[in-house]
This record gives sequence, structure tokens and C-alpha cells, in this order.
Amino acid sequence: MESCLMLMFLCYMVKLTTSDSVNVRLVNGNNPCAGRVEVLHDGQWGTVCHWAWDIADAAVVCRELDCGTAVEAKHDAHFGQGSGPISMGYLYCSGSETALKDCRSDSQYAQYCNHDQDAGVVCSGRGLRLVEGSHRCSGRLEVIYGNTWGSVCDAAFDQQDAEVVCRQLDCGAPVQVLGEAAFGKGKGRVWSEEVQCRGNEAQIHNCSRLSSQKHSCSHDNDVGVICSGNTDLRLVNGPDICSGRAERQYFSKWGTMCDACWDMRAASVLCRQLNCGIAVSVVGSDWFGEGSGEIWADVFDCDGNETKLSECSISSWSRAECSHRRDVGVICSNAHVVCRQLQCGVALSNQQVPAWFGPGSGPIWLDEVECEGNETSLWSCSSPGWGKHDCQHKEDVGVVCSGKL
Repeated sequence: MESCLMLMFLCYMVKLTTSDSVNVRLVNGNNPCAGRVEVLHDGQWGTVCHWAWDIADAAVVCRELDCGTAVEAKHDAHFGQGSGPISMGYLYCSGSETALKDCRSDSQYAQYCNHDQDAGVVCSGRGLRLVEGSHRCSGRLEVIYGNTWGSVCDAAFDQQDAEVVCRQLDCGAPVQVLGEAAFGKGKGRVWSEEVQCRGNEAQIHNCSRLSSQKHSCSHDNDVGVICSGNTDLRLVNGPDICSGRAERQYFSKWGTMCDACWDMRAASVLCRQLNCGIAVSVVGSDWFGEGSGEIWADVFDCDGNETKLSECSISSWSRAECSHRRDVGVICSNAHVVCRQLQCGVALSNQQVPAWFGPGSGPIWLDEVECEGNETSLWSCSSPGWGKHDCQHKEDVGVVCSGKL
């Protein structure tokens, strides 16, 4: 009986603390409707612990901020670590509440959380959606004005407009803009005003609309957009972070990439995007082993000067033609400068495992060396300066070169 009374008292105290005036915001995201959840309580902004954080809790945040529906509930400080107090924890929302303060919470346990457990949210956005596509980041574009949803005319809709759409939906970069109802014909209104975005707007409602530029549009002209899906890249199973099997994250799922049409230009873009200097070689699965799980069959047609793979022309290879025996690997290296300077061919790996070739002796001359990859000598690369370091010989780095070719 005593324990039940204590539990009732705790719930009563929690309700008192969360029923005060609490404001909510999303920070550090790509748009106003995605980011780390922060609440203002007693005049101070704080974060929310991700313990028990789920899509129902995220739905309340999106509703409170007029940001549409919840797409994802993020954990593990996905949008970076906050600062200040951790104001809420163990939230239990049904999903129908109008504000986060209306949810039941055991926030007294928030003291046991760290900022690497800050919760985040991705909402669908204010009056914007992609429908009838193969995933949430592709489909027919529909926008709400007032209380009316309608499709968008493909006349003059371009890549800059698509940049804003993909950013607002937290869907990465635009891959393709498709007209002529590529994702089927919508119903209801067709917004025929010409959308003119610069490409850096947070949401499409901030773009100019030229109402004087009326077009003869019908649902035959509904525009569609394919976004990259907020992808991430990595090289795994290699001797260091700049060489290995190429893997791509599509939404929250990692998968390997098929070697179809991979060349040094695409590899160079990948290395640049990973801040790994230049591409040395494109190799098959016999180098870094076969992966598991999904196989992404995208073909990247790159010029080689792009800053990221999503800027290349992307098409799809038949997945039936791919297997993990065709997983592509890439070797990148800033260490290429050392091999060039020594006339030892190209770098095969930059052995970042501490003292791979044993610790040296004497002075440590360089630390935090950053090369672009096209320098003719190590002395041309940037560094804090000769003899400036905070290292020990157990951290000496090594390089493996191919030899004179």
C-alpha cells in the first residue's frame, strides 16, 4: 500500500512539473522540422533523454510545432549533443496529445542520462509530401496552401526547387526531377503558379511564386521528385578508414555497392567526400571481402570533380546482375604524396594503426598533416609546423607504396 501511494505521489509530482509552460524547438537539423528536441522550462533550454523515446512521442512534437507527421524518432544524439540540463526523460505519449507537456513523464530519471543520449525528431514538414513513390523520399510532389492539398505543375520546376523539397523533407539531395505525372496523376487541385527557389530556402513556402505566370496545367503535368534519401558513406574492412569495401547508408540501412560501372572518377569523388585525399585504386570483393545485407545497385557517372557522389548522374543497374561477389572496394590515400615524393609509385594504404612498423626514435617532426593529394612533396601540405605535436612514438604512422611502376 505504501509503495502504491509513493508511486501515485511521484506521478503527481511529474504531472506538476510537466504541466507548466513548456516550449519546444528542433535544432541542428537541415530544416525547421527536423533536429534535436529541446524544451524551455523555468527559463532554460534543455534536451530530452532518448530512453523510451519512440514515434508516438515524436508525433506529438511534430504536431506541436505544426510540422506535419512524424517520420522518424532519432536516438543517440543523431543531431549532435546539446548542452545545459536534460529536462525530460522517459516520456510516455500516446501520440494524440497536442503538446509534449501533456505526456506522462518520469523526468526525475533524466539525471541519469548524458547528452550523447539526446533525442531527435524528423517530421514530414509543413504542408509538403512526396506520394506514390517507392520510398518516402520519392514520389509525386504535393503541397498544402491554406487547408487544401494539391499537386504541383511541372512547368519551370527545376533542380533548385527540388533542392528545397529534399532538404525540407530531410531526404538528402535531389537525384531527379520528373514531369508528366511520372508517379501517377493526383486528385484535387493543381497548383499552376511557377515556383522559383534559389535553392537555399529552408522550406518551399519561402520560395517565390509567380502567380502571373499561369500555365495550362492538369494532372497530366504533375511533377515528381526523387531525393537521395539522406545517404551516408563509409569504407569498411580495410587497414584504415580511407580504404575498404564501399558501403552506403540508405535511410537507416547500410548496404554494399555493386561494382557496375565503377571507375576512378567515381572513386575520386568518394575519397574526396570522405576527406580521404585521392583515389588510388578501385578493387573487387577479393580485396576487402564480401559484405552482407542490402546491395545498392546505383551507377554513378561522375566527371571526377564533384564534391560528393550525389552530385553525379545516377542511374540504376539491375539488382539481378549484382551479388556480394561484386561488392566494390576503394583505396584512397593522402599518403600518395609521400609515395610520389619518394618515387615509389602510388600509396596502397596509409597504416594508421599506431606504430604498425614499430616506434621510431629521435624527434617527432610533423603532426596533423593535411594533404589535398596533388602535392609533389609532404612539405607542401599544411601542418601546425615543424616539431609542433602532442604525440609519442607509439603513434608513429606508416605508409605502404606500390613500388616503382
